[in-house]
Amino acid sequence: MQKDMKINKPLQTAVAGILALGVSMASTSSMAVPDQPKSWEKCAGIAKAGMNDCGSLDGKHACSGQAKVDNDPQEWVYVPKGTCTKITGGTVAMIKPAKK
Repeated sequence: MQKDMKINKPLQTAVAGILALGVSMASTSSMAVPDQPKSWEKCAGIAKAGMNDCGSLDGKHACSGQAKVDNDPQEWVYVPKGTCTKITGGTVAMIKPAKK
C-alpha cells in the first residue's frame, strides 16, 4: 500500500501543476483580448486582394472580395475604432456604431 502512495503523489503533483498552469493561462489570455468594440471604422489601404469588405471608396465596384491588389487605398475593411491608425498604411474612411 505504501508503494502505491509513493507513485500517486508525484502524479497528483503533476496534475495539480498542469491544472494551475491552465487556470493561469486562461486568466492572462482573457486580459489580452479587448472588450467588444463599441464602434467600427472603415480602414482603407490595408485590405489584401480579394479580402475587402463591401464596395470600394471610389465606386469602381459594390461588393466584398473584389479588391484586385493588396493595400489599394480605395479598398477597406472594418476594424474596431482606434485600430486603423495603428496599422501601417491604414486611413480611417468612416466610423460606424457597433450592432447591439
